[in-house]
Amino acid sequence: MLTSLPPRADLLRQLRPRIDELAPGLRIVAEGLLGAEARIDFVGVETSGRVVLVIVGTDEEDLALVGRALAQRAWVEARLRDWLQLAPGLGVRPELGVRVWLLAPRFRAESLAAARAASGVALGTYRCVRNGGVDTDTLVEALAEGSEQGAPASAPPRAAALFRTGLNDAELGLTAAERREFD
Repeated sequence: MLTSLPPRADLLRQLRPRIDELAPGLRIVAEGLLGAEARIDFVGVETSGRVVLVIVGTDEEDLALVGRALAQRAWVEARLRDWLQLAPGLGVRPELGVRVWLLAPRFRAESLAAARAASGVALGTYRCVRNGGVDTDTLVEALAEGSEQGAPASAPPRAAALFRTGLNDAELGLTAAERREFD
């Protein structure tokens, strides 16, 4: 059953373990980083060394979220070489640039068009659901390129069947750590 959004801190806490569903293998290296006049919710590094930003918004601010993504990406790109000097063990490869994942309950057509026009910006939706009695959980899903009105992709990249039965990890409720055991 869908439920209203929890307070922002709880929402971010619930989304953190779900990020791996959008960006498999992403290693989160910072949370709540002060960027270009606003906080970047999550900063991660892909196994390739590419930096990934995750910015969470609401459905009322989906278009502004695209603008914020571009500003934060530019701010981070200008500092990647400095980060590499400060923390060479991060495995950051500045030449790969920065990718941004935007998460919101939905994206309107105008926001989808703006994100498509900006390379390196991926979109995903989240839904808060009641998990039993009073507990809530947050589910995420990548949007397909060219999706209309925030319609989710037919299947996120990691939802391929893992078993002969045709079940996938989402249907089995596997955590990111459990799923990595099958990789």
